[in-house]
Amino acid sequence: MKSLKKLRLQSVFLTYAWVLLTAGVILISMAGVHYSDLIQKKMFAFEDNLQTESGEPIAGTGLENPGVKGVQTILEQDDARQAIVAKFLERHNSPMEPYDYYGQKLVEIADTYNLDFRLLPAIAMRESNLCKNTHSNAPHNCLGFGIHSEGTLDFDSYEQGFERAAKEIRAYYINEGRITTEMVGQKYASSPTWADGVNQFMAEMRYDDRALGLELKEDNTNVLEFAQ
Repeated sequence: MKSLKKLRLQSVFLTYAWVLLTAGVILISMAGVHYSDLIQKKMFAFEDNLQTESGEPIAGTGLENPGVKGVQTILEQDDARQAIVAKFLERHNSPMEPYDYYGQKLVEIADTYNLDFRLLPAIAMRESNLCKNTHSNAPHNCLGFGIHSEGTLDFDSYEQGFERAAKEIRAYYINEGRITTEMVGQKYASSPTWADGVNQFMAEMRYDDRALGLELKEDNTNVLEFAQ
């Protein structure tokens, strides 16, 4: 009788032990998943904030700048395009004033025709020193557009001149596959150094710095790089 009672107690004990063991395994497993998820989230947060004291992502993390290492580019900012163009006009003492207005207007025209916002002001800088040296019969034609031996094309305003040029560049250059400064220059200008100058001024706006534009210019800039 005692032996039977003892066996029953042992059976009950083993049953409870098995239940407790199973519950323990489940809890440990759940804790492990939670811990793993927590660690992963912390790692993502760490990578998002992995920067040097200067604010630049640390090399080797896959978070480096898309431009030249250590040099801030327009890509790293919010939509500062209007301010970049306005500062470009002001830096070169363009008669296109007020600068904020024309900075906004040139970006709007570029967006309308899906062009890199730097292209038109860069061409204007190359052709007329940003409207300072326009043809005497075409004071609002800053891009040298439609000026040849057969006649001189002028406009009622700077805005109209840029609008017309943007429309023509989209239709007869970009849509024909001319998407680099070299390709555009082969049709747009007769000078072999035309594209080199445009490259420099587009780089100047990229880094918002005149000296860096000269130092870091690309040989054959994509004229759709920052197109919207």
